[in-house]
Amino acid sequence: MSITITPEPARQAELIELMEAGAAYAHSLYPPEENFLLDVEELEVPGIVVYVARDDSGRALGMVALVPLTNPASGTGTPGEVEAEVKRMFVHPDGRGQGIATTLMDRLEADAAASGFTRIVLETGTLHNAAQALYTRCGYAEIAQYGPYAGAASSLCMAKPLRPAA
Repeated sequence: MSITITPEPARQAELIELMEAGAAYAHSLYPPEENFLLDVEELEVPGIVVYVARDDSGRALGMVALVPLTNPASGTGTPGEVEAEVKRMFVHPDGRGQGIATTLMDRLEADAAASGFTRIVLETGTLHNAAQALYTRCGYAEIAQYGPYAGAASSLCMAKPLRPAA
């Protein structure tokens, strides 16, 4: 099976189903106030890119969003960094164990670097062992909690510097 990763609009029935499945999983682990999920409307904000992993049949098996925290053109935000955040990473159970999450992250990071971002940050839950393992394999390291995650008992924040696109 081959997987294609492409940017797509968030408002699609298949993606909404993936988001609902991801939300159900998060809600089974954490209290409502510690679920920091973006909804479809928030993913439709200009500048946010939603990447979708599809199999040979066209079925959506995974997704992830790149959310700019700073503008690459102005460099506003953390001094010395042009940051974006990973949001809504989810792979359907039928697609797990096939490298889809890693392929999604590779594409997101390559596009982020090409767009001028110098660092990717993310938040995952302290009980999301598979997600923590994925992000560690992808080169992310734990950082201090930031933004809305500061003080959240179940939040683990991570970051990865990006090399500028050649």
